[in-house]
Amino acid sequence: MTHDAPHAAAAPHVDAAPHVDAAPHVDAAPHGGADPHGGADPHGGAAPGQDSPPSAHPRTDQERLRRWRLVLGGQGADGTGCSLSGADAAMDRTLEALYGSGGGDGAGGSGTAAGRSGGSQGAGSGARSGGLGGSAPQVARWLGDIRTYFPTSVVQVMQRDAIDRLGLSALLLEPEMLEAVEADVHLVGTLLSLNKAMPETTKNTARAVVRKVVEDLEKRLATRTRATLTGALDRSARITRPRHRDIDWDRTIRANLKNYLPDHRTVVPERLIGYGRAARGVKKDVVLCVDQSGSMAASVVYASVFGAVLASMRSLATRLVVFDTSVVDLTEELDDPVDVLFGTQLGGGTDINRALAYCQAQITRPADTVVVLISDLYEGGIREEMLSRVAAMKASGTQFVTLLALSDEGAPSYDREHAAALAALGAPAFACTPDLFPDVMAAAIERRQLPIPDMAMHQ
Repeated sequence: MTHDAPHAAAAPHVDAAPHVDAAPHVDAAPHGGADPHGGADPHGGAAPGQDSPPSAHPRTDQERLRRWRLVLGGQGADGTGCSLSGADAAMDRTLEALYGSGGGDGAGGSGTAAGRSGGSQGAGSGARSGGLGGSAPQVARWLGDIRTYFPTSVVQVMQRDAIDRLGLSALLLEPEMLEAVEADVHLVGTLLSLNKAMPETTKNTARAVVRKVVEDLEKRLATRTRATLTGALDRSARITRPRHRDIDWDRTIRANLKNYLPDHRTVVPERLIGYGRAARGVKKDVVLCVDQSGSMAASVVYASVFGAVLASMRSLATRLVVFDTSVVDLTEELDDPVDVLFGTQLGGGTDINRALAYCQAQITRPADTVVVLISDLYEGGIREEMLSRVAAMKASGTQFVTLLALSDEGAPSYDREHAAALAALGAPAFACTPDLFPDVMAAAIERRQLPIPDMAMHQ
């Protein structure tokens, strides 16, 4: 089956001309520092063979035409009259294989290529057929080509587009394919969705790919998370005979306002309130309740990493629960987030009420418990019971946090009616980035206002 040419905004950005998002970004130097344009800086520099210095924008009509040609594709039918050769032609072939109009069938489709920004092309105009073909060697070569011509961030986008547009998920079940791809959170999500269909010969390679991504995330997130939450746990334990350096001056002043002396314009601190030092025992219980429906793949990955980090802190007792229409407690796997991830099953329906019922039953110290629901709130269970459980947990003193997503991608599609109902209960739903998550958890532990991003807050 041949698909139509993609909408301009559906593919990664090409800087061949201003404000065009039709194909991957072609102005980044390839990995290893070599320039595919024979030494000219492609980021606004001169066309191949020219000696003019690089700049942020193309300086010649020839360079502009070259960039437009890379954006549009379509050989002579693009109207630029510009032909490509050498590294430019090779780069163009990698773009055409993915974004050409014949590239949607996943098996080397024979449809005519109409350029990467749409349009049509006659059968007699020398059109190229798009597609990566059905063979693993051809895909492996293509994966190598895009890593030659584009930076890692663009390679990851092109890989996702190849999986989505060309139906290459099945090829990820082959070890040699997994070794060729650039690993990221989205690839991990795809591998998890294929977990049950994955042959044993591939699972070891898949686990190695997932472990690399998880270790990179832990390096990025763990230190700050532990530092932020350790401080919050220290401050959450208040004492009445603090040392000078541990005095909480804001609370102390509020507690002693009745002792204000107008003549001296001062407050007599008759009663001191201070930050306590965290004891060796468990201070707070944390329950991460994570929706594992297919749309929440990135959130599942981040939640698993954060779950492992929180579980490593002796002052926290952390429980990780994942759910679709069934509920699975993965707390025993938290010492290894890779085991957690392979214990999930992305896809299926959603029964938030059932998951919250399980979490509610695990709460033994409501006033010292934080429940974090991570879900897009598309409920397949009993809506009224779900909301009543949240209300009951909050009434018992449990801190309840609702995250529509835990990823770098912002708010996903979500059930606005349920989000509004939770907000009315004092549990506003919002999307949270991984970098913000430690601050959200610290605020919940200290029982202060959550740092909700303005654009993501849904009342």
